[in-house]
Amino acid sequence: MNPPRVQPSIPEAEFHHTGTKPFGPPPITQISDTGLSKLWLQDLALKIFYFQGYLTGYEIAEKISLPYTGIIDKIVETLKREKFIEVKASTMGLGEGSYQYGITQAGMKRAREALDRSQYAAQAPVPLEDYNRAIIRQSLGKLNVSPRALRAYLSDLTLSEDIINRVGPAINSGTSVFLYGPPGNGKTSIARAVGSMILRESIYIPYAIFIEGQVVKLYDSVNHEIIPEGDIAETGTGQLKTGMRRDPRWIRIKRPFIVVGGELTLTDLDLVFNPVTKFYEAPFQLKAAGGILLVDDFGRQQVRPTDLLNRWIIPLENQIDFLTLHTGRKVEVPFNEMIVFSTNLPPRDLVDEAFLRRLRHKIRVGDPSFEEYRSIFKSFAESKKIPFNEENLAYLIKNWYIKPGRNLRGSHPREICNQILDISKFLGCKPEMTRELIDQAADAFFVDL
Repeated sequence: MNPPRVQPSIPEAEFHHTGTKPFGPPPITQISDTGLSKLWLQDLALKIFYFQGYLTGYEIAEKISLPYTGIIDKIVETLKREKFIEVKASTMGLGEGSYQYGITQAGMKRAREALDRSQYAAQAPVPLEDYNRAIIRQSLGKLNVSPRALRAYLSDLTLSEDIINRVGPAINSGTSVFLYGPPGNGKTSIARAVGSMILRESIYIPYAIFIEGQVVKLYDSVNHEIIPEGDIAETGTGQLKTGMRRDPRWIRIKRPFIVVGGELTLTDLDLVFNPVTKFYEAPFQLKAAGGILLVDDFGRQQVRPTDLLNRWIIPLENQIDFLTLHTGRKVEVPFNEMIVFSTNLPPRDLVDEAFLRRLRHKIRVGDPSFEEYRSIFKSFAESKKIPFNEENLAYLIKNWYIKPGRNLRGSHPREICNQILDISKFLGCKPEMTRELIDQAADAFFVDL
């Protein structure tokens, strides 16, 4: 492991995707284009009025993420005609979209009935079929990374040529990777560096998915990074500057990189139904679609590794996953992300031959050599403004590694340098690689097990 540097710029010729077609949300101009019933959209609008109070036509269009003209104006007109909402204020000359509406007693009654079925009151979802088609078109596909590009992105890490030559083909496969080896040698750092490289592109995902009358919330502000679209007027109406309309239920994000660790359970890998709100939260692998899912600390989850592995066999084999609604109904979704398993535990204690066969690439990330350790230590010392001392590094290796029979780890230089900083700050002296500070730092960091 090494200190972070500025992300390198790589020419497109050095790295690109193949086999995938560009995707953009199609224009929508009428209610039938949404794939949702007019009645369902009316209930959604009433729930938003119920929670938000007074809203203009343009504001309700923004909250539902549908164009006002041709869709929301029809919904508002119907609700007004049936006396579920009423005009509270109007502005001369700006059109009916600027009229302010409020919910009536009859509207509140119908809104409560809708809330009993589901409390979802946000952006309109897209039908599952539309989501499946879109995510297949935006899959990672086949990747093509050159050795030069890979070395540039892994330049923050001191890795052997053997590991680099294994990581490259694993990236180009775009499928599954099993990283294993002792802790502290950069397995997670390798996965993140790979992620920063192959996830530079963007994809479109919907805020939510509509499955047989149920809503699955997909967009996650923690794991999804929105990329503003320069050619779209951000008014909530979906109006393009070119005059065309794209479906504003879709947002443009960076290809996701989602990390799950020891907290992962089997229930996290299926649709999570909230019995109070009565809608679903998408599982991790659905949120990672089109990107990377890193299962870190594999084998330390709250479920048995074999149970977790059995859950992945069919998706890895067929690139299809099956999710279960609380009614028992199973639905099919694409499984087209790159999945990376990272573990410190011996593979023989975790996986069997059948599962390893389904993982395309297995990469062992071992302990650094003495020269690699020196290079890592020097980089960290320089980044922390600690003068590097070759002779005292040899002292550290001899007295704290060779004599006690301790293994070198890629993460140790960072921790020892941090200890030197902490101790020197306390003592009021300059942080240096003196033998005294090295001994104090190592004594504070290492624990004999």
